[in-house]
Amino acid sequence: MFTGIVEKTATVAGMSDGPSFRRLTLFANIPDARLGESIAVNGCCLTVADVSPEKTGFDVVKETLDRTNLGLLKPGSHVNIERSLMIGDRLDGHFVQGHVDGRAVLTNIQSGDEEWRLTLEAPFALAQYIVPKGSVALDGVSLTVAAVSGNVFEVALIPTTLRLTTLGRIAAGWPFNLETDILCKTVISWLERQPRL
Repeated sequence: MFTGIVEKTATVAGMSDGPSFRRLTLFANIPDARLGESIAVNGCCLTVADVSPEKTGFDVVKETLDRTNLGLLKPGSHVNIERSLMIGDRLDGHFVQGHVDGRAVLTNIQSGDEEWRLTLEAPFALAQYIVPKGSVALDGVSLTVAAVSGNVFEVALIPTTLRLTTLGRIAAGWPFNLETDILCKTVISWLERQPRL
C-alpha cells in the first residue's frame, strides 16, 4: 500500500531480459532497501530483487510490462519512486495499491506561471471511476481530478509536484500508468452487483 507521495525520482540504469521476466535496474540509493520489499516504480508495486549501494533492481513479469509503461523505459529514462506505507505514517495523498488499472495517454499540456494542466484520455472501461475532485495516481503520483468529460480528464499540477516528480518532463503522447481510486472502484463494483429492483 502506498500514498502517491513520490519520495524521489531515479534514472533507469538498464533493462535486461531473464527467462520469464525483465530485470529493471535503477540508479537509486534507497536507504535500508531489502530483498523482497515492495517499492512503487512509476506507480507499479515491484519487488526488490537486487540491492547495491548505488543501484536497485526489480524483476518485471510480462503481465506488468504489457499493462504498464515500464516496458517503454530505456537507460536514461526517469521514474518516480515511493516506498510502501508504514503503520503510523501520515496519509498525505490517498490510498494507492500499486496495481495499475491501465494507461492514460497525455493529449495536451497547458503550462502557466501559476499551474500546469494535463489533459489525458483514459480507457473507456475506466472512465466511470474517474470523477471530479476524486483521486487518481499517474505514474505513482497522487492527483486530484480537476475536470472530466467522458473518458477525458484533467489534472492540475503545482510547482512542488513539477519539481519533485517526473510529471514536468513528460511530453504529449506518453501513456501514464493510471490507477483509479480504490474507494470509487469498490463502491461502483458493489453497486453493479446488487439486484435491480
